[in-house]
Parts: sequence; structure tokens; C-alpha cells
Amino acid sequence: MNFKILSTLNRKMALILVTTGIIFPVVFVNAMPTYDSATVCDSGQWQTECDTLSKEDCQTLCNQCLDYFNKQSADVQKEITQTSQEKKTLQNQISSLNKQIQDLNYQIKQSQLSIKSLGFQVDDTVKSIDKTTNDIEGQKGKIAEVLRSVQEADKKSFVEIMLTSENLADFFDNLLYMETLNAKNNEVLGNYMELQGNLQDKKTNLEQETGVLKNLVIVQGLQKDKSDQTKQDRQYYLGLTEAQYQAQLKEKADIEKKASEISKRLFELVGEKSEGIEFGEAVKLAQYAESVTGVRAAFILAIIHQESYNNGKFGGNVGQCYVTDETTGNGTDLKGNKKIRVMNPTRDIPLFKSFTAALGFDFKKTSVSCWMPMYSKGVPYGWGGAMGPAQFIPSTWQSYDDKIQAVTGKTANPWAIKDAFLGAALLLKDNGAATSEFNAAMRYFAGGSWTKAEEFYGRNVVSVANGYQKDIDLLKQAAQ
Repeated sequence: MNFKILSTLNRKMALILVTTGIIFPVVFVNAMPTYDSATVCDSGQWQTECDTLSKEDCQTLCNQCLDYFNKQSADVQKEITQTSQEKKTLQNQISSLNKQIQDLNYQIKQSQLSIKSLGFQVDDTVKSIDKTTNDIEGQKGKIAEVLRSVQEADKKSFVEIMLTSENLADFFDNLLYMETLNAKNNEVLGNYMELQGNLQDKKTNLEQETGVLKNLVIVQGLQKDKSDQTKQDRQYYLGLTEAQYQAQLKEKADIEKKASEISKRLFELVGEKSEGIEFGEAVKLAQYAESVTGVRAAFILAIIHQESYNNGKFGGNVGQCYVTDETTGNGTDLKGNKKIRVMNPTRDIPLFKSFTAALGFDFKKTSVSCWMPMYSKGVPYGWGGAMGPAQFIPSTWQSYDDKIQAVTGKTANPWAIKDAFLGAALLLKDNGAATSEFNAAMRYFAGGSWTKAEEFYGRNVVSVANGYQKDIDLLKQAAQ
């Protein structure tokens, strides 16, 4: 029999052909439409289209748009590199900023697509966990049934089995039945244990996936912040004349003034000096951490910047929640509003209580980061609980508590400025900062592995570090 695979648009024609006997019955499929990437992806139309597509087709469209933006971003970055090598004119500077804004816009859209795509993956994992859980419950019922049969068979003695058997064949049939029961019990138990192992693997995968999802949301926020700052820079340069721009490039006599302005920049950090410290003092702390660990001071500053920047202040994001319930890990924000999942109750709260007790703090009144809301089909995942300017979770801080104390000679305090710098530097050293600052930053952010969509974090840290290096060099020049 000949079958024709036809789209929905051909239904009427197909019915005519079938009824006239020209062809045999038709199998209908709804083929995924063909999209123009420049139109659908750039405009954001893909989101509306996804609402009309199956999950698989939406995933395909997301991947198509990701490939498109990857190519567009790569092309723009080549143009940026080319512009940077050309003569330094005001027009080239503005052109470069326009291209940077365009590139950031592509990266923001990539993050949005990655979040959508990973959301499908999380939903599939949740469904798989639900199915495995139901299968385990089914195996439990089978185990109970087999055990009841075994118990009934065990009540009969060997003599009783012989006496109740009408002949020798029945006797051996009864023995075989008991042996089969035991074999069936072993089989069902084996299936149960295998399902339990699979369930744990899937839960681990879910934790990893939701961790990546959280990181992608953070990265998208960083990208938007950088885009806003670049637009401000462009607006500034649009207000200059070419002569003014060239005068700025040639300006050498103003180093002292620039260094003075840098020194006045507040590095707002909560800790031993809760009112904040000036940039020059922050540099000294970073250089101290560099002398202990060998990690570049500017790189340490950039990590603290990335982890604790908030509302124009460095170190402003050191925790807006309190954990108050040891059993659930729930708590409140600083104003007393209830918050869930502030800290992992089994992994982190016992350590958190130990740290705060050693420092003489009330753990219920010591601020930590709040939970970033993430749900899959209404089920919340992930935890808050990061501490201090360096944003260590208690289980990570534990790995460096003794190392910091060995250097400072006192109990390590994640909220103290000096300890936060030192802890971050030690972790960055262990992450391989001497070989690759980018990789060290990514391990600080995402652990041992990360997706391409998360890499903006590492690139941004390195960029910020290079900016701080220029500031540090200016301070050195001013001191000479």
C-alpha cells in the first residue's frame, strides 16, 4: 500500500484524491513550519511561536535561534576587534560602543533562549522522577505480595508439605513453588533497588539542572547591567566633540587627580568596617591576599565586585534574609516578611550555626542571601544561604575556615572584609587562577562544569579585573 505524508494544508486535496480513488488512504502530520531566523529570532517572535508548537518543535526553534545569535555575536565581535585596531577617533569609539551594545543584546537573547530550553529539560527530569517514584511504589506492592506468599508457605513444615501432597509429583510441585517464590522475591527486590538508584541519579541531575538555571538568570541580569552601562558611556561620548575626545586621549598631567578620584570610590563591604572602605584600602586588602595566595589583586577585586555589587555599591549584596527555621530552612527578609528555602537545612544550617556561635553571633539575626525563586510545575528548587562579601555557602566556607585561621591567627569570619578577600583568593587559587583566570572565575560561579551560556560571568569578571588593574596602576603612578 502506498502512503502519502501530507501537511495540514494539503488535507482538502488529499480527501479529494482519496474519495476519487486516485491514491490510497492518507496519513496526516502537522509539519513544523519553516522560519526565517532574522525575522523570528531577532524580533522575539519565537516566544509567541513556541506557544503554538509542541515541546519538541519549540526546542528545535530555540536551538535554531541560539545558532543564529551565536553567529551574529561572533560576527559583531570580529567587527569590534577590527574597530579597536583602527585610528582612535570619536566616531570609531561611538561605533565600537554601538557594536558592544548590539553584541550584548544578542547575548541577552541567547540567555533567554537557554533558560527556555533548560526549562524543558527540568520539566522532563521532574516527569521522569515522578514516573520512577510511581514505579517504586508499584514494586513495593509486589514485594509485599511476594512476602505474604512466602510467609504463608513458610508456615508449612516439610512433613506437612509431604502429607498434604497427593502424590510425589505434587510434592515436588510444592517445593518448586517455594523456590520460585524466593527467586521472584529476589527479582522484585533487585528491581526495587535499581529504581532507587535511578531515582537518586535523577534527583542529582535535577539539582545540577536547576543550578545551571539559576546561574543563567544571574548571567542575564549581569548582561543587562553591562548593556545599560555601555549605553550610558555611548551617551557621554555623543556629547563630546572630536577635539574634546582627542584632548582626553592625550591627557597625561591629570594622573594625580584621577588617582584621587579613584581613592574616594567607596568599596561598601559589610564586616569589621560596616560603613565601607575606600578603594585604595580595598586594593591593599586584595594585595595582601595576593601576597598569601599569588592570585592577582585586581582579579580578587573583580570577584568581590561581581558577587556583592548592588545598587551602585560594592559589597551591597551581602544578604537580605535571615534563616529562622532549622528544620525547613525557611526564614524572613530583613523587614520580617516570610521567605522560603533561605538555607539548606541538612547541608548548611548545622555548619552555619557552628560558624556564628564561634563568632558570638545569633544565627537567626545574621544575614545571608535569599533564595532565588525557581519552580518546575509548581515545585520549588534550590537554596539561598550565601554569606558575606565573597558569597560563600557554609559548606564551601568550611573547606577554607581552617586555612584562613592559619593565616590570620583568629577564627575565620565570612562577614569580615579581610577574611572575605582571603577566602575568595584561596578558592580562586585552588580553582587554577594562576593558569586561567577565566576558568577560575567560572569554577567560583558554577563549580566543576558549566554551559556556554554561563560563560558571560567569567568573561565579565576578567574584563572588570582588567579595568581594576588600570586603576591600580594609576595609584602606583600617583605614588611615585
